[in-house]
Amino acid sequence: MAEFTHFNASGEAHMVDVGDKASTRRKAVTEGHISMQPETLEMIVEGRHKKGDVLGIARVAGIMAAKKAPDLIPLCHPLAITKVEIDLQADAETNTIHCRAHVETIGQTGVEIEALCATQVTLLTIYDMCKAVDRGMAIHQVRLLEKSGGKSGTWERVD
Repeated sequence: MAEFTHFNASGEAHMVDVGDKASTRRKAVTEGHISMQPETLEMIVEGRHKKGDVLGIARVAGIMAAKKAPDLIPLCHPLAITKVEIDLQADAETNTIHCRAHVETIGQTGVEIEALCATQVTLLTIYDMCKAVDRGMAIHQVRLLEKSGGKSGTWERVD
């Protein structure tokens, strides 16, 4: 099992030194979904929400969140992100909106945190915009699907 890297020999939190690591293309893909009442999903899909284009605004919020991850996560390195893509799919059978975030950079550390922030904030934005009509919405299974690049190479979820 790998060791925790954000603690020094004395057990104190510190930012990991990535200065000697090679810059490589790094990618992370994450997912999550938000469940809601059928009427809420219908309103979003049909564009009848008074606040505007829920999915469009949520997509932009997710992109912004990926860029702001180091401002939110104390020991996260600031990165020059080269790509953020947010895919949103409504599923009327399960009354959910599925979110998939794809984030890339060329750098010395990975973009998993940026992709997870993008997914979470995208879903939180949907919640925020729709809470007046459906406070029972719930965010589920925000998780890493795959990552690539760096010394540890490629990892893919297999469940």
